[in-house]
Amino acid sequence: MRKYIFHVFILFLSCGVFAQQKELHLSMQDAIDYALKNNYDNKIAAKNIEAAKERKWETTTIGLPQIDGKVDYQNWLKQQVQLLPAELAGGAPGTFVPVRFGTKQTMNASVTLRQLIFDGSYLVGLQSARTYLKISEQSKEKTALATREAVINAYGNVLLIEKSIGILENNRQNLQKNLDETQKIYDNGLTELENVEQLQITLANVENNLNNAKRMKAISYKMLNIALGNKIEKQLVLTDDLDSLVLANTDLSLLTKVFDVEKHIDYRMADNDRESKRLLMRLEQSKALPSLSAFVNYGANANSNEFEFFSSKSKWFDYSMFGVSLNVPIFSSFGRRSKTARARIELENADIRREEIRQKLNLQAESAKSEYQLSIENYETAKKNLGLAERIEKKQQVKFFEGLSSSFDLLQAQNQLYSQQNGYMQSMLEVIAKKAKLENALNIPIK
Repeated sequence: MRKYIFHVFILFLSCGVFAQQKELHLSMQDAIDYALKNNYDNKIAAKNIEAAKERKWETTTIGLPQIDGKVDYQNWLKQQVQLLPAELAGGAPGTFVPVRFGTKQTMNASVTLRQLIFDGSYLVGLQSARTYLKISEQSKEKTALATREAVINAYGNVLLIEKSIGILENNRQNLQKNLDETQKIYDNGLTELENVEQLQITLANVENNLNNAKRMKAISYKMLNIALGNKIEKQLVLTDDLDSLVLANTDLSLLTKVFDVEKHIDYRMADNDRESKRLLMRLEQSKALPSLSAFVNYGANANSNEFEFFSSKSKWFDYSMFGVSLNVPIFSSFGRRSKTARARIELENADIRREEIRQKLNLQAESAKSEYQLSIENYETAKKNLGLAERIEKKQQVKFFEGLSSSFDLLQAQNQLYSQQNGYMQSMLEVIAKKAKLENALNIPIK
């Protein structure tokens, strides 16, 4: 019996350890680091960089030696007939003799080496490939910044819901206690039924809000899993709490931080876009330049009426050739000029767009600082107002049970308290969210 109990104990202990291993414990910083590796968008961005590197090498190889091998085999199922003057074979003049030339089967094998010597579009293409790689790297950086903000918001929403559930459960307990006491007073004939009914209405509303918060908790965890790059069923345990995160995210030094717009990822991407437009213009201009390439070829062929090309009887005759090709564009009916002009207009538009982004980013930084400062001020105000609302509600409870105030007065105090509780929690989340927004606006790198 003891042996059986021991095995059951080990089984339950193992199940508990396995369940703990399935859970993912995360602080907010852990969540950010986890998402940077596992988030779907970040994975795609990393793959895009790999593709850009392959594309860069693909472009580079155009100017490197190219070697091609070729094998041709021909078999005349019915050889072609040629007509020769009969007099060449001693026949009557003006007549012809049908003859077949060559063997029935032919095989040819050759190797060709090609080398591009000069092509203006190739040089521009190399620069474009490097620019494309830079675009992919910048896109990954921007994706990482967006991921950080998304994870912070999702993580904060989960903590907000959990804190809301705790407050609503406490409100429900207090209301249930008040209702029970009021019911006893009513049963003794010392208060009106309206007071009991009023508390019942308030309690029902609080219970509805509590049930909704519990449903939203499950949804908020799934949303956080998506931001992290997990399956939505993944079990998460958040190790940070809302109060500590508010303190950690209250950083007034950000309000005085000097903003360098040229270091912002959006401006650098606009600058890179401008560079790509410049290279497109250069590409159209380069098409007016001549191109020069060369090749050398070596091959051998054999002829036979039977397929015996790989036997010792077969005779192979080798050959070789060297060639240079110069292509000089002369006249395109002004087509190249129009393409170049269109590319130049695109470059000018990129300059305009870059300047617009410069101005918008400066405004965005100022706006984000203002919103962050306001969120901190709102938090401090909400914290004070919550303390006042709690004291007012307690005083109204005392007055209500002493018969000095009505249920309507108590209801107003309770609704005011619930409103301040909600405002306080929202202000805490706003501090965290606005700081994340400000960090992106100032282009503060990820730690």
